[in-house]
Amino acid sequence: MKKLLILLLTLQGLLMAASLEHITIKDTKVPVVFEEGKYIPIVSLQLVFTNAGHLSNTIDGLADMSSKLLNEGTAKEGSIGFATKLDAHAVDIGSHVGRESFVIEVSALKSEFPYAVERLLELLKDPNYSNEALEQIKYQKIGWLKQKESDFDYIAASKLRATLFKGSVLARPYDGTVESIKNLKLEDIKTFLSTHLGYNNVIGVVGGDITKEEAGEYLTQILSLFPKVAIKEVEKVTASDKKETVLIDEDTQQAYIFFGAPFHFAYNAKEQYKAKIAEYLLGGAGFGSRMMEEIRVKRGLTYGVYASLRRTKSVSYMSGYLQTKLSTQDEAKNLIQSVVDDFVKNGITQKELDDTKQFLLGSEPLRTETLSQRLGRAYNDYYYERPLNFAKEQLEKIESVTLKEMNDFIKSHPELSNITFSIVTKKEKLK
Repeated sequence: MKKLLILLLTLQGLLMAASLEHITIKDTKVPVVFEEGKYIPIVSLQLVFTNAGHLSNTIDGLADMSSKLLNEGTAKEGSIGFATKLDAHAVDIGSHVGRESFVIEVSALKSEFPYAVERLLELLKDPNYSNEALEQIKYQKIGWLKQKESDFDYIAASKLRATLFKGSVLARPYDGTVESIKNLKLEDIKTFLSTHLGYNNVIGVVGGDITKEEAGEYLTQILSLFPKVAIKEVEKVTASDKKETVLIDEDTQQAYIFFGAPFHFAYNAKEQYKAKIAEYLLGGAGFGSRMMEEIRVKRGLTYGVYASLRRTKSVSYMSGYLQTKLSTQDEAKNLIQSVVDDFVKNGITQKELDDTKQFLLGSEPLRTETLSQRLGRAYNDYYYERPLNFAKEQLEKIESVTLKEMNDFIKSHPELSNITFSIVTKKEKLK
C-alpha cells in the first residue's frame, strides 16, 4: 500500500512538478523555481532576496520596516491611490520579511498579469519615500509593539531567544523596539533596500498559467531595475547548552513556558527524514507525541504542548511551548525535561515508528495538492541545497527506515536535553 502511494505521488510529481530554470541578468545567472499550471488562470511571481531578512538588521526592526514602506504605494499616488488601482484589477502586490529573506510578491489573474507587472515596475521606480508614509508605518508598528507588551507568549518567546542565542544577531529584538522605531529615518530604509535587494542575491519563484519564456521575460524586465549588492553568508548561530531558566514577572493567571535546546544537525543533511520522524514523535504530532501524552493526556497540566526541531541555514535547534496553571508550573517544566531525557536515552518503540510512518506517508498528498505548496517545497529544496526530488527520496527512506536506525539517530543527539526555559509567571511564584 505504501509503495503504491509513493508510486502515485511520483506520477503526480511527473505531471505537476516544479523545475529549476535560470535566466541571465547582466553578469549573473539567476535561479528560477518554476511550475506551469493551466488548470486555474492565475499567475504568481515572487522575488526572494537571500540574506536580507531580520538577521540582516543593522537597526532593530529595519528589515521589517523596509518591507512595510514598500507596501505604502508610490510617491506619486500614495498608499490609497496605488491600492485603488490594484483593487480595480484584482491585483496583489506586497512585500514581507523572514529571518533570512526579503520577499516581494505579485499575483493576479492571467489576463491582468501584464498590468500587475506594470504596477510593480511603477512601485520599484517610485517607492513612497515620504515622511508621511514613514510616520504612518512608525505609528502602526509602535502601536503593535505596545500591544505586545501585554502578550505573554511574545514576551516569553522573545526572552527565550535572547537567552538561547545570547551574543548573536538572533538574540536581538528583530521586530524592533519602540525606541529603535521612533529613531528610524528614511535614509536608513533607503540604504537597507539598496544594499540588500539585488539582482545577484535573488531567487525567482514563478507559477501558474504562464510559460517559462513569459516568466523569464517578466523577471528580466523587473530585475533589471535592481543593483548588484555585496553577497554575504548567513551568520551561523549555535543555541546555548547552559540549561538556564529565566523567570519573568507579570500579572498573569497562567504560566507561559517556552523552551529550547541545541540540535546539532545540518539544514542540508541527507537524513532529514529521521529528524522529521523524531520531531513528530517528540512534540510535533499533537496527541501522537510524547509531550502531549505525558503532560496533557496522563496528567492534564495543559491544553496543548508542542515542540519542533528547526533546521535553517542560520541555526538548528529545538523549540517548544505550553501554558499551565501557576500551581503546576514547576511540575510541567520538570516533565518537559523528563520527556526529552527519556526520549534521547531510550528512543522510540516499533509501534510509534509504524504509526508515524503511516501518518507521514498517508498525509503526503495533502502537502502537495496546491501550486503554492509545490512551489514552496521546491524553493526550500533549492535554498537548502537539496535536489528538487528530495521529498520523494525522503518518502522512500521513511518507509524503509528501521527502528534501530531511528533510535541510533535519536540517541546521537543528547544535546536536546540541554534545555533552556523562559517562563512568564506571577510575582508570588518567584518568592
